[in-house]
Amino acid sequence: MDCNWFCWNRNHDFAFKEPQLFSLPMPIPEWPQGGGFAEGKICIGELEVAMVTELESIWSCSYSKKGIKGATFYKPKEVPEGFYCLGHYGQPNNQPLHGFLLLAREITCNAESAFPALQKPVDYRLIWSSFSWRGDESGEECGYFWLPIPPEGYRSLGFIVTKGPTTPSLDLVRCVRTDLTDTCEAYDIIVDMEPMFPDFPCEFWKARPCHRGILGKGVPVGTFFCTTDCVHDEPGTFCLKNLDSSLQAMPNLEQVHSLINHYGPTVFFHPKEIYLPSSVSWFFKNGATLYKKGVKMGEKILSNGSNLPKGGENDGKYWIGLLDDSRNDSVKLGNLESAELYVHVKPAYGGTFTDIAMWVFSPFNGPATVKVGIVNFPLSKVGQHVSDWEHFTLRVSNFTGELWSVYFSQHSGGEWVEASNLEFMTGSNKPVIYSSKSGHASFPHKGNYLQGSEKYGIGVRNDADRSEFAVDSSTKYKIVAAEYLGDDVVEPCWLQYMREWGPKVTYDSTSELVKILGFLPFNLRRRAENIFDSLPMELYGEEGPTGPKEKNNWVGDERC
Repeated sequence: MDCNWFCWNRNHDFAFKEPQLFSLPMPIPEWPQGGGFAEGKICIGELEVAMVTELESIWSCSYSKKGIKGATFYKPKEVPEGFYCLGHYGQPNNQPLHGFLLLAREITCNAESAFPALQKPVDYRLIWSSFSWRGDESGEECGYFWLPIPPEGYRSLGFIVTKGPTTPSLDLVRCVRTDLTDTCEAYDIIVDMEPMFPDFPCEFWKARPCHRGILGKGVPVGTFFCTTDCVHDEPGTFCLKNLDSSLQAMPNLEQVHSLINHYGPTVFFHPKEIYLPSSVSWFFKNGATLYKKGVKMGEKILSNGSNLPKGGENDGKYWIGLLDDSRNDSVKLGNLESAELYVHVKPAYGGTFTDIAMWVFSPFNGPATVKVGIVNFPLSKVGQHVSDWEHFTLRVSNFTGELWSVYFSQHSGGEWVEASNLEFMTGSNKPVIYSSKSGHASFPHKGNYLQGSEKYGIGVRNDADRSEFAVDSSTKYKIVAAEYLGDDVVEPCWLQYMREWGPKVTYDSTSELVKILGFLPFNLRRRAENIFDSLPMELYGEEGPTGPKEKNNWVGDERC
């Protein structure tokens, strides 16, 4: 086989188009001044880093068979004087170009270290090339992937790509002193080369810091991870570490409001949604009651939640329930007019990004609908519970204030979706969030999402569509927490309540599923039973959730 079959050139027998550069639908505004937010460069201790999104392609690969998407690899178009490249960038061909690379320069010296922060590599090691399995031609149009070999006491932070076999210049990249770096993990595959190169397979993965969340100091540099042995646990590259505890690039309160006003999504609920959201105070005013273990009578909750027990842990001593009277059913339906989103602002990726987590409260979570093939089975109890907390998270670059991605929380998991794959409200940079019917999980596009097995068409339905039921989070929101801002944000009383927001009700949840299994032919029954067993336990009992501050993502990163 001719290697040009795999390496991009104009003589391919199929049309290949290099990914086009993505930009948000509308220009980014000038953010309010103050601090280091959106200044283009960020100090992370001994280093100053700059983000570049203007990238130049080096090498591309694609394939006309088996639907292989291929990938393109990039270098910075320009490197400002005094800054150095740390590695190259790669992404799949089936999406617009939306990536970045961090460039670094040394700005201070560590008196305790006799070594500079940045050093040239001593050599390169060829990890893989699209020409590796031939060897009898020049290979000038093929891709070569090199790992910089750092001096002792330093680490390489990315791979270098060349279109040709010549070893890269040692001046092309810099390695970083070990104490200024953090560990990385591979998390999202860019391309698997095995179908194209079965004799010499290789996988390319995105890399992200292992230590993430509010306390994480790891700073991704935009580079990728390359492996020829399918071992992903310990990549041969690392990321930077932010040793500047001031988090000077995080937005101030005025800037946060400006970000929300500009990017705040509109949340659409399904046209057949019965259980709509409300504000927390409306829920408290209209029948929410605090119960204590061993005490028969409940206590009416004040509108600001000031009489809720604060702190502690979810020990089962307290829970929130609804009064058993005529108002019960109407409270479950929510109150869209009062609904507002509750915002938690926190540093991400060592303070080089900002996460704006937006929480939606609904007084009730409706029962699920199970799908088996083309047949739907509405359930009467499974999945329902008093109170429902769901959220989505906007991730914004602190270098520019650009919306980079959105996390969509979906029951016990979720997914990050890059800005290039979002749906936006017309004439704005405000994404669209679709809230699924009854369960309120968040999705980036309308449709039916199956929680279970798409392959066999068995699982719990999540139906998402537009309707007149919507909440514009750019205007209907309240910032409830931003720890890095100190006293600028006062947390509401109810946020300190760590117990359950609904009673635990025990019932034979399996009986409904057993009835469904009884309708199925024998060959489907066992398969459906296995899939039902793999679904989250929250579907099989009526138990209210804990509040936002008890969730793992409050301090940590999102689950995906």
